[in-house]
Amino acid sequence: MDVTKTDLDQLCITTMRMLSIDAIEKAKSGHPGLPLGAAPMAYVLWTKFLNHNPANPQWINRDRFVFSSGHGSAMLYALLYLTGYGLTIDDLKNFRQWGSKTPGHPEYRVTPGVESTSGPLGQGFAIGVGMAMAERILAKNYNKPGCEIINHYTYGIVSDGDLMEGISHEAASIAGRQKLGKLIYLYDDNHISIDGSTDLTFTEDVYTRFVSYGWHVVKVNDGNNIAEIETAIKLAREEKEKPSLVMVRTHIGFGSPKQDSEKSHGEPLGTEALLKTKQYYNWPADKPFFVPEEALENCRKIRNAGIEKEKEWSKLFNEYKSKFPNESENIENQLNGNLPLNWNEEIKNLKFAKSEPPIATRDVSGKVLSILAKQIPYLLGGSADLAGSTKTLLKEYGVLECGQDTPGCGRNIYFGVREHAMGAITNGLALHRGIIPYCSTFLVFSDYMKPAIRLASIMKSHSIFVFSHDSIGVGEDGPTHQPIEHLISLRSIPDLIVLRPADANEVITCWEIALELKRPVVLILTRQKLPVFDPEKRKEVANGAYILSDCEGSPDIILMASGSEVQLVMQAQEKLAQQKIQSRVVSVPSWELFESQSEEYRESVLPRNVKARLAIEAGSTLGWKKWVGDQGDVIGIDHFGSSAPGEILFEKFGFTVDNVLKRSVGLIGK
Repeated sequence: MDVTKTDLDQLCITTMRMLSIDAIEKAKSGHPGLPLGAAPMAYVLWTKFLNHNPANPQWINRDRFVFSSGHGSAMLYALLYLTGYGLTIDDLKNFRQWGSKTPGHPEYRVTPGVESTSGPLGQGFAIGVGMAMAERILAKNYNKPGCEIINHYTYGIVSDGDLMEGISHEAASIAGRQKLGKLIYLYDDNHISIDGSTDLTFTEDVYTRFVSYGWHVVKVNDGNNIAEIETAIKLAREEKEKPSLVMVRTHIGFGSPKQDSEKSHGEPLGTEALLKTKQYYNWPADKPFFVPEEALENCRKIRNAGIEKEKEWSKLFNEYKSKFPNESENIENQLNGNLPLNWNEEIKNLKFAKSEPPIATRDVSGKVLSILAKQIPYLLGGSADLAGSTKTLLKEYGVLECGQDTPGCGRNIYFGVREHAMGAITNGLALHRGIIPYCSTFLVFSDYMKPAIRLASIMKSHSIFVFSHDSIGVGEDGPTHQPIEHLISLRSIPDLIVLRPADANEVITCWEIALELKRPVVLILTRQKLPVFDPEKRKEVANGAYILSDCEGSPDIILMASGSEVQLVMQAQEKLAQQKIQSRVVSVPSWELFESQSEEYRESVLPRNVKARLAIEAGSTLGWKKWVGDQGDVIGIDHFGSSAPGEILFEKFGFTVDNVLKRSVGLIGK
């Protein structure tokens, strides 16, 4: 092949396509259809519009690129290699293999240049909305005339599958309402999904749908026409008040014998089809991972251009520093994830005395959140239409409006009844950096957010999820609103910290933990009022489990609980003492934090020689055996609840002091 006579842009696009299908063929798994069809739009975006610096993937003012249709990751890795993000040909050859920088779906923190983990369709769509919101928030708070230090776009590539998922509907509606004019998605409109033609299931008018959401929509009739793609993106960038969807009509598996067929979606082309595809593109079949020098040289210009762009921005930021020293110090701290000095000074001294009346942990959380908001101006969030119930409204800080001309920038996000999108948007806000976001709803609706919570845990994003109404204590609303399996479901997610405080003082420390850990945290809170325990014990909450009340000498039995059930074991301890039974009460606000402690500490709280152990929690009993042992017991709920006042339900389902006493005595008698 005489590459010197080939149009340079087309040569680069073909190189992307061939690197992608070679990687997939070598791995014997992957998705060749998207790279073959979508390479032109990705190339145009990355080389002609995306403001980025491959030499520094963390440059704060870079444009964000979210690859929502992450199954086409081979194309992204080819782009990252060609534009100089540090990937090598060997990395491409190691596609989908153990320990590689090129996993099957893009993973944040694994591959330089990957802005978010993607693959579960629709998640990236909503994450990008969060990133665009973060850009607008920081720009409004810090930009000055002539010194627009935060000024970038959020781009993405989305697929038919992304647009089918319900989360994209929710997120698109929010983006339109927020007037996110610097959010631009390229839609790989190839009319094919895994089962076949999208006509089987997806016949809606996408253009009209997005217009109805308040989006600007542009159509590209030929996904191989780079001039048409370039014009469409320019039009999208000119629209300042609406997010844009660029509908690019592509052909899945373009140039292969499997073009326009679902057979090119999720498996390698195979030896014969690969050969014919390379023949179609006039590409050397005997040179896998072949990269023409002209193509590499042209794409690597992006790296040098990116270095210069960041230098220009650094000059601007230095000018900003000299003119606005306080603001520059603040934004640097925010972007670096630093909490302000003395951020927790007020809540450090906040104590609830044992003599104070019972109070719901959701109410305490609301008080603590209001105090923290004064000290941490970039702590913000909202709820899925439940701010009054979850107590997450920051009353003094207004409503977030992201429109270009909207004055100010409130800190309360009204997500509407859209839990799916809320969780993913929260992740996007966190991934952007400069924002500490929280979101909230009832615990039972955490099911709607499970994919986003799971991705937050994979990415270790600093996302805070607040769930109230945590048990059958919800009462009359009945089993549809009473969480049973939800605690163990959340606890089963690796790298997620689940916190279920037992009283007002534990809530204070739980919020400190949520802010200091800089990783995804879930707070589980009650609607019903709980008594207040010893405020001096609060410092031990960070251990995950601690001795709240002990006996003299070695205990006959250990009583452990979390949240609202700790009050039961505290009362039972007194009753057991009257029967000359020595007991220890252990509050367990976090299994994960307790498990991370030293073996010596865990032994000091739960000594092996005390076999009689009873755990109490108003949820599924799954998992508690780890802590109570084979000779222990658990009072929990392994069935659905019922509609009745909460106190009646606790009594009917065995969450009473008398039942704790009965089960305790039975254990000691074994």
